[in-house]
Amino acid sequence: MHAMSIKRVGIVGSGIMGSGIAETLAVHGIEVVLRSRAQATADGMVAGMEKSLTRQVDKGKIEAGDRDAALARVTAVSDLGELAECDLVIESVVEDLGVKKHLFSELDRICPDHAVLATNTSTLPVVEMAMETGRPDKVCGIHFFNPAPVMTLVEVVRPITASDDTIATAKALAEVCEKTPVEVKDQAGFIVNALLFPYLNNAVRLLENGVATRDDIDTAMKGGCGFPMGPFALLDLVGLDTSVAILDALYEEFRDPNYAVVPLLRRMVAAELCGRKSGKGFFDYHR
Repeated sequence: MHAMSIKRVGIVGSGIMGSGIAETLAVHGIEVVLRSRAQATADGMVAGMEKSLTRQVDKGKIEAGDRDAALARVTAVSDLGELAECDLVIESVVEDLGVKKHLFSELDRICPDHAVLATNTSTLPVVEMAMETGRPDKVCGIHFFNPAPVMTLVEVVRPITASDDTIATAKALAEVCEKTPVEVKDQAGFIVNALLFPYLNNAVRLLENGVATRDDIDTAMKGGCGFPMGPFALLDLVGLDTSVAILDALYEEFRDPNYAVVPLLRRMVAAELCGRKSGKGFFDYHR
């Protein structure tokens, strides 16, 4: 297998994952074209990246010169056409299959023939995005975890259409970023979410059934299993709306009752109690 040289990577998406992946790449010497639909949003992502890197300078983790060099590698754009010279593009837009399929069709039209097109989806079928392009052999999943600059794992997702070279390229990118890549077939939830979300869902079920309090469940899983945070703190971090979307996708594929969203969780999303992003979920972040 031959992993092509990756000099410039495009990132599509203005959320926390897009900016986190862009920061990770830039710190490790890769030119990044960071695209958001609005130039102001794209510029804001770079400003956020500068703050993040400055905090690392203040903590002595990197030198000021390394921060400046990383920022110099990032170009913020609003025009998708600016990705035309990228060797690889990672999309990190909303977890909506229709939106992603349309984007892959556009990226296929814009990007050079050699470019690998990747999705950062945590759950959706990669093959359906691949088949929107004329290069399904060059499409795969490259799933970073939040926060991308800190988390060491990358799931490299192989749809049945992907070539060995494409998977080798994805793994090489992860390794350049000092991440640990694991290869997984294109199946809903991949490894981590397929195991994690039944646990989170069942924690909500315990709470709904009055088995224990929120705080005692979180305390039990931290103290009894050595987890860094309990399930309710983690649900708030991930986002309750995102968690429901992932569980729905898992249930759609497997019809396993462990993936059927607990009513309390769905009602909290209906009430816009989505966790940290909304200021309140299982915990209150307004204080």
